[in-house]
Amino acid sequence: MKDPYAAEMKAAILGICSDAVIVDVTHLVDKFNVRAGAFSLASAAPYFPNGTVHVAVVDPGVGSQRRPMAIETERGFFVGPDNGLLILAAEAQGITRIHEIVSRRLMLTHVSSTFHGRDIFAPAAAHLANGVPLEEFGSQITDFVKPQFTVVARSKDALVGEVLHVDDFGNIITNISAKDVATLKDGIVQAELPSASVQMRLHREYSDAKPQEPLALIGSHNFVEIALNQGNAALKYLAKAGDKITISRT
Repeated sequence: MKDPYAAEMKAAILGICSDAVIVDVTHLVDKFNVRAGAFSLASAAPYFPNGTVHVAVVDPGVGSQRRPMAIETERGFFVGPDNGLLILAAEAQGITRIHEIVSRRLMLTHVSSTFHGRDIFAPAAAHLANGVPLEEFGSQITDFVKPQFTVVARSKDALVGEVLHVDDFGNIITNISAKDVATLKDGIVQAELPSASVQMRLHREYSDAKPQEPLALIGSHNFVEIALNQGNAALKYLAKAGDKITISRT
């Protein structure tokens, strides 16, 4: 919010697509934290209208061999670096195809090696909003980066995932979705974290548990959360983003 970077990206978009409606999701993701950026994008994207072009930049590999890419889904587009940032959100919308962004005519005239957000991603998003076909950006790719935080391993009675995010209430938000956990609903589950093993019931809302009692529930962004009613679960169970978590039926 302090530097001109966000404004420069918006200017690049408006210079190509003057009637674009630009909505800021966040500019406060921790520096270089791809997982946190992916969580924010996946949380916000479902509430935008069909046809939205999402552009996201958490890009510690800017200027390296990592590819710029544009993803088409059943509901819209995602533009950004091929480092896993876009995949959690895009997969939730159903990926139809992914193309590398290589066409120089669809970038700004001068492409900096340190600011692909302004020079490559923002222009690509604007051209997509103007209706430029995806195939004009570059070749289709299938070997995109799929980070571990997008993967949930399944067996009959257990799900193995990761902690995506810890919110300001201390709720432990996992990458395990409502669909993943459907077979475990309405029962007692066991959550295994690196520093704790917790038995709890799957509830619909926080107040279904007693104060300071642990519970699991599907949170507002459709991910399984481990929480303490009116307490801080992350502090009690020493959990942090990136921790492995296993949830099983008892």
